[in-house]
Amino acid sequence: MKRLINNLRVFRDEDQGSIAIETVILIPLLFWAYLSMFAIFDSYRQHSINQKAAYTLGDIISRETTPLDNSYLDGTQKIFAYLTNNATSNVAIRVTSVKYDAVNDVYKRDWSRARGWKKGLSHNEVNSLKHLLPVLPHNERVMVVETFAKYDAPFETGLKDREIENFVFTRPRYAPRVLWTND
Repeated sequence: MKRLINNLRVFRDEDQGSIAIETVILIPLLFWAYLSMFAIFDSYRQHSINQKAAYTLGDIISRETTPLDNSYLDGTQKIFAYLTNNATSNVAIRVTSVKYDAVNDVYKRDWSRARGWKKGLSHNEVNSLKHLLPVLPHNERVMVVETFAKYDAPFETGLKDREIENFVFTRPRYAPRVLWTND
C-alpha cells in the first residue's frame, strides 16, 4: 500500500510533460465543449422563437371577427413555419375555441381544428386541460393556440431531437367569440 501511495505522489509531483500530447488530448475535448454550448444555445433560441410565434398567432386569431375556415388555418400554419424558419412539414398547429361552464365547473370545446400531424381536441381532451386553462367567468371563451415544431440539434453532442410545444390562450378581442365556418 505504501508503495502505491508513493507512486501516486511521484506522479502528482511530476512536472515534465509534452505539449504536443497534452494538445492532442485537450483540443478534441475543447472542441466538443464549444459545439455543445453552441447546440444548447441554439436550442434555447429556437424555443424562444417558437414561443414568440405562438403568441403572435394567438393574437392574430383573437382579433378575428369573421369565421375562420380551412384556408385561414392553412395560412396560419404557413405563417408559423415562416416565423420559426421551418418547412411547413416540420410544424403543426391546433386552434381550439374553449368555453367555461361555471355551473358545472367544466371547460367545453366550441370547435377545434389542426394542421400538420396533430388532430383537433375532443370535449374530454379540452376538459382534461383544466390545469392549463385560466379561471374564467361563466360562459366566457378563450382561444387556445398550440404550436408544435420539430427541432433537430445542429450537432451530435448529446442533445436529442425533440418537438417544441407551446400552449397559448387568448381572450377574443373584438367579438365575444371566434367562429369556425363549416364550409
